[in-house]
Amino acid sequence: MECPFCRPKIDVLLYEDKLIRILIDSYPANRGHLLVVPRRHVESWWELSGEEKEALLRGMELAMEKLAQVLKPDGFNVGINLGRAAGQTVPHLHVHVIPRWEGDSRNPRGGVRKAVLDLEDENLSLKERWIKNRMREEELNALREAFRELDTSPRSSSVSA
Repeated sequence: MECPFCRPKIDVLLYEDKLIRILIDSYPANRGHLLVVPRRHVESWWELSGEEKEALLRGMELAMEKLAQVLKPDGFNVGINLGRAAGQTVPHLHVHVIPRWEGDSRNPRGGVRKAVLDLEDENLSLKERWIKNRMREEELNALREAFRELDTSPRSSSVSA
């Protein structure tokens, strides 16, 4: 299968520079749904250069700026599906920029967090969901330690659980 982001159809291409493209999503979640993609074919965030990561962020900002100018949405959802387990269906990294309007969803609370909710999760109370989805104490401690290794500033010793 030919990658739709490496050779996009001219009618979906809104912008391109040496590092990124901004495309109209062919299966939009909402009116104005755009994709910001690296020009270079990469599947994973980890394959991107620092310059490409910065370009994707600039592209995301540019997409939101132009959508705000033209469609005047009330908000945005922005997200990346990294890997098949996260719902990535096109194996070329892409950032979704989805304009949102008041009333376009019955219950927008939770935004992108809803992407990982099964029907079973939706029927749980907030407290039940919090209990089910929180990290185990050993995972939380390991994660805190991993971040402590990065931060040697004085404030890091004052961060508590």
